[in-house]
Amino acid sequence: MLLKGLKVVDFSAYIAGPGAACILCDWGADVIKVERPEGDNMRHIFADLANDIGANPTFEFDNRGKRGIVLDITKPAARDALAKLAAEADVFLTNVRPVSLKKYGLDDATLRAANPRLVYTVITGYGLEGPDAHLPGFDVTAFWARSGIGYMTAPKGAEPFMRTSGMGDHTTSLATVSAILAALYERERTGVGRVVQTSLLASGVYLMGSDMAVQLKMGRLASIRPRDNPINAVANHFRSSDGRWFVHNPRGSSGGWEKFAEAAGRPDLVKDERFASGKARRKNARELSAELDAAFAALPFDEIARRLDAADLVWAPFQTPAEVAQDAQADAAGCFVPVDDGQGGTYRSPAAPAVFPGLQQETRPRAPRLGEHTRDVLAELGYGPSEIDAMISQGAAA
Repeated sequence: MLLKGLKVVDFSAYIAGPGAACILCDWGADVIKVERPEGDNMRHIFADLANDIGANPTFEFDNRGKRGIVLDITKPAARDALAKLAAEADVFLTNVRPVSLKKYGLDDATLRAANPRLVYTVITGYGLEGPDAHLPGFDVTAFWARSGIGYMTAPKGAEPFMRTSGMGDHTTSLATVSAILAALYERERTGVGRVVQTSLLASGVYLMGSDMAVQLKMGRLASIRPRDNPINAVANHFRSSDGRWFVHNPRGSSGGWEKFAEAAGRPDLVKDERFASGKARRKNARELSAELDAAFAALPFDEIARRLDAADLVWAPFQTPAEVAQDAQADAAGCFVPVDDGQGGTYRSPAAPAVFPGLQQETRPRAPRLGEHTRDVLAELGYGPSEIDAMISQGAAA
């Protein structure tokens, strides 16, 4: 595996940190997940469901393949054990608030003094500096709301709405993995690790970077318009006669307007004065949108797909997660990975979004049970059986 031999201590909870550690683990790193006695909060995410589904796919997704131990860092023996883990690690990854890390002697200065090669990685809601750096932050607050993504996602005049969990977290996971790998590359040249920090806020601002670049340069930004009154009627969602939605995105300055009108069964629109030029189509976008809506509403989806593909236009079906799960192209693109279910079988889970041709995709081990590898990991650190028993009896480990 690509990262075989890399040792990672995952002292994080929820999604962004565990997700980053999971990607490193999928690529071959030895990842030890350190949890408090109550466990990562995500272990309990389905606890309030009316019907127990008997599984926790959200937690399992971000923690597969790791070894798990329990340490209560409020106790000195546990803090010493965690420091020993960090002393032998390449990467220490955490999203615990810096003030707490410093309180317990797990801050970057302390751990890197004992291990100068350590890449100490901190994930926060709002960064390490500034007036609000101390604030707690979740996906929906720091990433979705404060970064401007939520505003830019809703059409002008629409009320704010919530979105599915983990989107900003996993974006931050990707940013964190990139930063860790850059720091490890630097360490190969210098022999010294460094502090790396990512935040939900910065990930959100970067994700909407194309729009933000316009805002920063020009001081203004066009709002998202409703579908029936788009800026460009050719770049829009349309629905077929059998009720299936698709989206088309024009390519180049002309955007293949003529081919698109023909695919809609309305080649006459090309000669219509209202739509004869790009400027005219923008001026009369509402009228053109209505014409195209009616045209595609008269055609079945399979026929629309055939025409768009034959014209080599850029489009895609607007799919539900259930449809994505059955999408042969998603499967072929490496979107899923088999995971051991612990009962002799496997199940599919989302894969890290990179493929390394020539490396066979292997079945990933399941996520660890709470404290499953505590004894093994402590023994690897040099603790004897009686010392481990004492830590467990004192509540420092579990």
